[in-house]
Amino acid sequence: NSGMTINENYIYGKSNSSLFISIAPVMVGFFVFFFVFLISGISLLHERTTGTLNRLLISPVKRYEIVSAYTLAYGTLAVLQTVIIVSYVFFVLGVQNQGSFVLVLIINIILALVALSLGLLVSTFAASEFQMIQFIPLLVVPQIFFSGIFNISGMNQIWQGVAKIMPLYYGGDALTNVIKKGASISDVGLDLVVLIGFAIILLVLNIVGLKRYRRV
Repeated sequence: NSGMTINENYIYGKSNSSLFISIAPVMVGFFVFFFVFLISGISLLHERTTGTLNRLLISPVKRYEIVSAYTLAYGTLAVLQTVIIVSYVFFVLGVQNQGSFVLVLIINIILALVALSLGLLVSTFAASEFQMIQFIPLLVVPQIFFSGIFNISGMNQIWQGVAKIMPLYYGGDALTNVIKKGASISDVGLDLVVLIGFAIILLVLNIVGLKRYRRV
């Protein structure tokens, strides 16, 4: 029928949405995770290699107090860094956010705390800054493949299981749902709970990991 017309209605995004717009939510989380992991890990490694951490460990200060202090100090910087990155993406690059800007910040801050905890943990095992860098392709880069940029439903069941132990799997899912679909905090609640669980487990492992450096 020559009179037939086809109308396209987009549930999410627009007809002129570019590839950059579609992967922007995941990339926001990835860059937050990457920079916080790198900076926190190298900073604590520097503290250990210069002897500052060793002097703390021979004092009466508890290991959990040391980890808490470093987490608070670097966490403050991580929050500031996260606000800058998220603000730049939305207000300078012009990425459209369908959800709450505050919720996007909350997700990224929790993701940053996971990266901070992971960076601190890895730094307790690295012998040098170069070795710290070597952990990036092992622990950080692979996560981008499971963060939502690629559809993991077509992957082998084993890799789908691996994806579910990656923090960016949950961070990318939450950010995509909020930024592209306008999801509320109740919609991404499970992702947030899992990310908080990652942060707590890694902090506990940090406390245990410092035991190997305690001399008294």
